[in-house]
Amino acid sequence: MAEPRSENGSEEELPSLSSLLELHKPSPSRPPSLDPEAVVVSSGGEEAEEEVVVLEEVAALRGRGAAREGAGSEPCWQPDGGLCRSGDLVAPGGEGLWGDPAPSGGGCWGGENNICGAEGPALPVGQDEPSSPLVSRASTEASLPPKKKRQYSQREREAVCQAAWERRKEREAKRRLQEEEKERKRALAKTLKAQRPGECQKYITVVLDPVLLQVEGGEQVLRALEAANYSCVVENQAVPCSISWRRKTVSSQVGGGDEWTEEPNVLVLLGLGEFLSMAQSYKQKVDSCTEGQKMTLQSYVAHVMEKLPGKILALAVVGVENYFRSLRVRSKQRLQQATVPGNQEEQRKGRKRKINDSGLELTRMNMEEALVDLQLCTQVQVSFFDSCEELGEYATMFTKAVAEAPFKREREDTGFSFYLEKRWCGGVKVDHSGRGLLKVWNRQIQQFNRVSPAMAEAIVSAYPSPQLLIQAYGKCSSDQERENMLANIPVHRGEGVTATSRRIGPELSRRIYLQMTSHNPDLCLDFTG
Repeated sequence: MAEPRSENGSEEELPSLSSLLELHKPSPSRPPSLDPEAVVVSSGGEEAEEEVVVLEEVAALRGRGAAREGAGSEPCWQPDGGLCRSGDLVAPGGEGLWGDPAPSGGGCWGGENNICGAEGPALPVGQDEPSSPLVSRASTEASLPPKKKRQYSQREREAVCQAAWERRKEREAKRRLQEEEKERKRALAKTLKAQRPGECQKYITVVLDPVLLQVEGGEQVLRALEAANYSCVVENQAVPCSISWRRKTVSSQVGGGDEWTEEPNVLVLLGLGEFLSMAQSYKQKVDSCTEGQKMTLQSYVAHVMEKLPGKILALAVVGVENYFRSLRVRSKQRLQQATVPGNQEEQRKGRKRKINDSGLELTRMNMEEALVDLQLCTQVQVSFFDSCEELGEYATMFTKAVAEAPFKREREDTGFSFYLEKRWCGGVKVDHSGRGLLKVWNRQIQQFNRVSPAMAEAIVSAYPSPQLLIQAYGKCSSDQERENMLANIPVHRGEGVTATSRRIGPELSRRIYLQMTSHNPDLCLDFTG
């Protein structure tokens, strides 16, 4: 075996790497690891024999050595180099792990048995870095201390916590708003559903006065309402023989409870005799031109409205037609008795009875005069029925009308201060392809005063869209020409021999021109209305 020489020429005998490795035999209690990851170390001499050092064994030894050092044990060094307790390689006579010189004396092998004083395996590691054996990068990285995490100051930690808390509050507020919006839409949908026909009857309660059930026709009214599945209650009313309604209001506010509200409508049942007496009092008042002591229909309504301010009153009477039929029958009987010769005494009694009953008899003309006066002065209408069954049906229809009143008012609320015909309320349906725009343009022309459908159709036929009309105005050379551009468009009305023809005229042509080109929102197009 060749002996390497140093640079200064002195000969120095060094042990071979194989002889050193033969001394390094693993402890029986700890078999060597079979990990394929290893480091190859070359001796650099003539013997080019490759030896394998298991890295896992070295890492385990270093870990146990560091644990023992943390427990307070003294570090142990190899006198002639080798492995220290931490598992690091130390050269003979060299420095320790952190640059301290290795102490002399007994060595310590950092195996599982932690046997000190025995000679542990030593590797020849020189002090100069180029002459040291090659060690893998993995072992170098394993020997480095772990990187410390960044330490945040108290102010930085508070700022991070505050930002996280703000983000959490924003998310909760957004989620809360979304839930409230859903609840509001759900409550609004429930309110609209409660107003629809077929559903609104479930939220109506009919309130009957106890006196109504004691007079003729009251029982029929109650049976008819119950047969129509309406909720009925019997309570004392301010006006005897009256019917009122109570609605269960579904709140559209989130968290709002249901409330009961009184409907403004009131239906009062008048007896036949009471009604005839009031109508007769009006006749006597008109004939004598003085204020009578008896109550008329007008004074009765005023008395009721004092007890029920703000209510919409309606009156119902049963048997008026039967009364007039009986009057006609009695009149015929009297005529027959007058034509048949009989006892003079019976004729005298008949004349006296006629004189006494003449004040109680009321003609149809007298009754109509009293009703007209009542409607003109108080806007109260009186409904007449031949039977109690008809009265029950009327009460059922009245209840249905009261229940559907909010829905109908909402449907008829078009947002305009003027009345719209039914065909105008629905508007014109326009699809995605543009079908229906021609009808919209026709409707816009008809909104001008004194424009018939035939005139609008003539203008739309000449200029099928507002854009085409604007382009035609742009081709004119003067304002006078633009104002009279539509004046000569013919308007055909009728068919056959009754067909007529006329022109649009300068007045309508001027109004359409101003409406299409003016930028003044307060410009009056038609002074005549």
